[in-house]
Amino acid sequence: MRTPRPVGYLRHPGASGLNRIDPIPTDALAERRARFQAQLGDGVALIPGAKRVYRSHDVDYVFRQRSDLLYLTGFDQPEALALFTRDRFVLFVQDRDPKAETWTGRRPGVEGAVRDYGADAAHPIGELAERLPPYLENVPRLYHRFGDDHPFDQIVLKALEQVRSRVRSGITAPEEITSPQTLLYEMRLAKDARELAIMRAAADITREAHHAAARLCREGTWEYEIEAALHQVFRARGGAGPAYPSIVASGANATILHYTENESQLAAGQLVLIDAGVELHGYASDVTRTYPVDGRLEGAARDVYAVVLRAQQDALAAIHSGTSLQAIHDVAARSLVKGLMELGVLGGVPDELFEEQAYQPFYMHTTGHFLGLDVHDVGNYNVGGKPRPLEPGMVFTVEPGLYFSAENEQIPPELRGIGVRIEDDVVITDDGFEVLTAAIPKQIQDIEAWMRA
Repeated sequence: MRTPRPVGYLRHPGASGLNRIDPIPTDALAERRARFQAQLGDGVALIPGAKRVYRSHDVDYVFRQRSDLLYLTGFDQPEALALFTRDRFVLFVQDRDPKAETWTGRRPGVEGAVRDYGADAAHPIGELAERLPPYLENVPRLYHRFGDDHPFDQIVLKALEQVRSRVRSGITAPEEITSPQTLLYEMRLAKDARELAIMRAAADITREAHHAAARLCREGTWEYEIEAALHQVFRARGGAGPAYPSIVASGANATILHYTENESQLAAGQLVLIDAGVELHGYASDVTRTYPVDGRLEGAARDVYAVVLRAQQDALAAIHSGTSLQAIHDVAARSLVKGLMELGVLGGVPDELFEEQAYQPFYMHTTGHFLGLDVHDVGNYNVGGKPRPLEPGMVFTVEPGLYFSAENEQIPPELRGIGVRIEDDVVITDDGFEVLTAAIPKQIQDIEAWMRA
């Protein structure tokens, strides 16, 4: 019997209890595979999984399956590969091994791969080299991306050589090799109702975690204490843990975009930028809020926060089906230019400052990215040389920010060392858009009240 995976829970405001959120069910995974296989024609696709990675000596990093294999199969064990033809789904997996399982946990084995994961056939992963060549015979196209896993690439190359060596017997090898991601990424880009249910649950867990973190933003608290509070909620509510290394950046640390040391002590008058989201059933939440130490936004910090909040509100107001992430970024950047002028950082003509990207020393990143099974999820941002129009089901972030280096002597002294980012997760709907993380406060008065609650 398949070992149950952890469940997540969605808390409904005003309701008692928690509603269980299950992983993507097997019938939905089978439907995904059918759509993927229908695009293969007479080709064969190889989708490898992740391997265990050593952290130090004989200690592993926590295992996380590659998103493509997870998306198509739900298989969450290491050392696996899925092979697809138009009408066959074959899994290569670790065989059952009682001794190894005593040390590293239960394995589904080849029987479980068929019984629990819907494979038409399954084989031990150690037999891949000998079993792969027949699948490549008289096949015009191979879907495989070279470069991700060198040992596996060598198995594929040897299999191709073996098939080519039989040309005098009338056997042909694939003449075209292309990446399966060309097909998969388009499938993964638009989320269906089940995926969105998980992402809403992830947003709710992240809301609770941010609330726990916000209440700790007091003078004398250490950043790692706040990080621990976030992660405690992530796990207690059924998540796998953080979807990415959590950022808890107080004071000037917030001007480092990917600050993850989380080792400083909070001081009075500082802001704390917290960028943290849970991973639930493989799907990521990605949220940033900026909180004042001891609960009151004042002075220059309040002014900067207000500018970033306005930029995000302007960006959200520009969202609609058919627009693009680039267009949303441009709206946010124009708003930030206006704010930088109000703060005394920039001077000149707003349109010219925007065209010159004069904001970039203080706003270095784009306003959003796709979100899903990966935090920076897959999908082309440009199609036909133009920014991609957003369509229903696409999930992305909206995250303007301003970062003033403590060493920058060209800006007003009161701004130095201040970093602010506000980030929400958004999905395009048939009639507009939904902010999945809207329940996490960001208005100044709401933030201050939330930190006291």
